[in-house]
Amino acid sequence: MKRTFVLFPMLVLLIVSLLLSPVFAAGKKDPLANWKTKFDHSGAEYTYILSNISHPVIEGVAVGYNIRDALWKKSNGRIYVDYRPLAQLGGEKDVIAKLKMGAVQGMLASSVASANIADKLGIVNLPYVVDTFEKLDQFRNDPELWGPFSNSAQAAGLMVPDITGYGQYGWATTIPVRTIADAKAVNFRIAQAPVNTDLYKAWGFKFTVLPWPDVPQALQTGVINGLDHTAIVCNITKKFTIAKYFTQVNYAQGLFIHLVNKRWFNKLPKDLQKIFIQVIEEESAKTRELTKIQHNVQIAKAKEAGVEFFQLSPADKATLIKEAQPVYTKWGKRIGVDYLAKVRAKLGNN
Repeated sequence: MKRTFVLFPMLVLLIVSLLLSPVFAAGKKDPLANWKTKFDHSGAEYTYILSNISHPVIEGVAVGYNIRDALWKKSNGRIYVDYRPLAQLGGEKDVIAKLKMGAVQGMLASSVASANIADKLGIVNLPYVVDTFEKLDQFRNDPELWGPFSNSAQAAGLMVPDITGYGQYGWATTIPVRTIADAKAVNFRIAQAPVNTDLYKAWGFKFTVLPWPDVPQALQTGVINGLDHTAIVCNITKKFTIAKYFTQVNYAQGLFIHLVNKRWFNKLPKDLQKIFIQVIEEESAKTRELTKIQHNVQIAKAKEAGVEFFQLSPADKATLIKEAQPVYTKWGKRIGVDYLAKVRAKLGNN
């Protein structure tokens, strides 16, 4: 037992260091210095431990600190958000388990990992469903679409009050990928997520499932020569120093789904429950707008640094949608056939 407790913190520190190393210069001792708490929270009645695996330089992650400050102010110091980004509490699968037990009260979980909690959450990972910023806004603001999604984790004892994002998914590669034929020569890293695995099998692409901390070495050594991710993340985490090309497939939005332990929430007084949800909704909406800006800024910076960007032809996009039909069918049964059809129809999908 002693060995387990010693190794776990070491593993978490290793993950954090790997995440940080490509982002910050060697002289940075505290990567979270700019987000330090500026108020004395020792007198808080309630503490909300909130986890995320990424760094708040990404707007969709920084929202945790914005929620912390806004909630402290609007609750008159009654609720303190103890925000722990950078995998301080472990990897996403570990934190999801802690969240269900109540050891952690909240989590900004990646959309790719969230499908492991409830099948309906996987709808945002399906190709060309919630794929643009405009569709994401429409999805979030339509009660008929958002309601079933936000309530889908109830069986796991969790709530989904809102979402933020980290851009549109595409392919960062070490060789130019202008067509589907070009993509056949790439071994893509994909996330540890069931929808993504089914999708890449349907597309007939080579892929390797890797934890995020393993990606830098895998790219450098040629174990993979492609990365399924967003331009925001690829540029900020310096993946473009190796993968000099990016194909804007734009098949899905990368999202952070805000999960809350329902038992903890229900113990809050009614007035604080209202403030809690209100703050999360307000700050998440602001952050979605900031993410749109960050998307354009990071693409511009990558282009200035020499990264080449490509768009698939309409014919290739149509082929990807056609080849994904078995995935729509399989996940439609799990998500709900009628619900998926309603979402696709309202968002203008075929």
